[in-house]
Amino acid sequence: MTEEKQKGGISAKFNLTSRFRKTFLIVLAAFLTFAGPTYVVYVLLDVLEIDYAVSMVSGFALFIAGLVLIWYLIKNKIIS
Repeated sequence: MTEEKQKGGISAKFNLTSRFRKTFLIVLAAFLTFAGPTYVVYVLLDVLEIDYAVSMVSGFALFIAGLVLIWYLIKNKIIS
């Protein structure tokens, strides 16, 4: 067994060795960080007519999720 599988870390569960998964996670992180707080908030406010506070909180939550994902990718040396 490899060291990662013995630890039971997230990398062992998600198998970050394939290029497709690495690329997908990088694109997802970029989408959450940049498009989440802008376009999702716009859609919630104008298209779905949801309350301003709810849309701002959801945009902030998507931004934080994107930053956490970027931090995870940097920590695991997927993004150098």
